[in-house]
Amino acid sequence: MKPRSYGPFPYSPIIDRPRLEWPGGAHVALWIIPNIEYFSMLEKPGGYGAGAKIPDVVMWSERDYGNRVGVFRIMDTLDKYDIRGTVALNSNLCAEHPRIMEEGEKRKWEWMGHNESNTRRLNEAGPGEEAQIVRNTFSTIEKHTGKRPTGWLSSGLQETWDSLDHLIDNGCEYVADWCNDDQPYQMTLDDGRTIVSMPYTQQLNDKSAIERRLVSADGFAKMICDQFDVLYKEGAKSGRVMAIALHPYLIGVPHRIGAFDAALKYICKHKKVWKATGSEIARHYLAQMDGVPESKTPARKRAAGGRK
Repeated sequence: MKPRSYGPFPYSPIIDRPRLEWPGGAHVALWIIPNIEYFSMLEKPGGYGAGAKIPDVVMWSERDYGNRVGVFRIMDTLDKYDIRGTVALNSNLCAEHPRIMEEGEKRKWEWMGHNESNTRRLNEAGPGEEAQIVRNTFSTIEKHTGKRPTGWLSSGLQETWDSLDHLIDNGCEYVADWCNDDQPYQMTLDDGRTIVSMPYTQQLNDKSAIERRLVSADGFAKMICDQFDVLYKEGAKSGRVMAIALHPYLIGVPHRIGAFDAALKYICKHKKVWKATGSEIARHYLAQMDGVPESKTPARKRAAGGRK
């Protein structure tokens, strides 16, 4: 994609769009994204608060707790409400922590590419390395699960001008890096190929809320419920996506998991909620857009695979 001052999509006020409908007349598509990540002790941990020296035992150990303990609390909690997670997965975790993969597969969770490791981001990759990271991530997850991922979330949400091209080259159908909407939309690259942008979140994200803004567990649960109330009301007119981003080392600790459980209990009391995975939402959106006149939606030329 050539550098540009605005994204590869037209500005689209949500009040001017065709009605978006979810299965069963649902108002909200509930999308839960556990970020299951791998951090090497040989590299500086990415993200907020990372120390300058290696090994950073304090920072690394906190994250390792999530993979040893916290992730299984998240699994148990989502099981209670019959919710399948859509995992943003560092592909190195497939070989390093196969038990997590086994438990996710048992639950029919969906796997979404999330770089190889969370210590190496796309916009920090050397010349030619970005394409290899994307290719390796998809092929490794496919090798370990038997199914190629259809979605992508970049580590740190960081992209380059070439990232979307690399994703489409590898058969990716949707990307969650662009947190600028409550509905999916299509992005069109310079050569006419398209990819769906899925509404991920920087707000209902335990990393930004709890780790960076120091919101309490109860405060995070209230944020979830308050956001749901607004989206549920708006969704009566046109469907909304409610994404909740989780990190096992944060929401999976004993003093926070109960608050998350309570928030899900509140949401699931409502009848018009579609518990969905990323690919289910993206594909349902595309099926509707295929029936919308061209004058009502951005130009579309879908391509699944290599460039045209």
